[in-house]
Amino acid sequence: MNLIPMTVRGAEKLRRELKKLKSINRPRIIAAIAEAREHGDLKENAEYHSAREEQSFCEGRIKEIELKLSNSQIIDVTKISNNGRVIFGSTVSILNIKNNEKFTYRIVGDDESDFKKNLISINSPIARGLIGKEINDVVIICTPGGDVEYKILKINYI
Repeated sequence: MNLIPMTVRGAEKLRRELKKLKSINRPRIIAAIAEAREHGDLKENAEYHSAREEQSFCEGRIKEIELKLSNSQIIDVTKISNNGRVIFGSTVSILNIKNNEKFTYRIVGDDESDFKKNLISINSPIARGLIGKEINDVVIICTPGGDVEYKILKINYI
């Protein structure tokens, strides 16, 4: 199986979620199932079916997180010397050449991406177009609205 790139922050976020699912959610759901069983007939017991459905979701998410963490390649960009190239984990400031809008994005793993927080997935078209480029390079990114030219202004490994 391929390794899943992940920043240190992303891995820690998944570990926190896993801990919460195992230590808080799982026991709460088990207690809810036990309580619902005490109400009698399980065929028409909506509380029981709801708790079982929540249990299924919780266990599925636990397995998903454990698999991702076991197959992760955690990359700490702060420990890599800045060679002036855009890499996974770097923070990149770019300029839209057409309208002079500036954007700053950090390139992260799929689970960490949040466009509202300027965290873009390594698999996004913008990140794929930026990886390997240097300051002052001009890149053309294919977007739903057409091709857009960006100039790389700054690259940080923070």
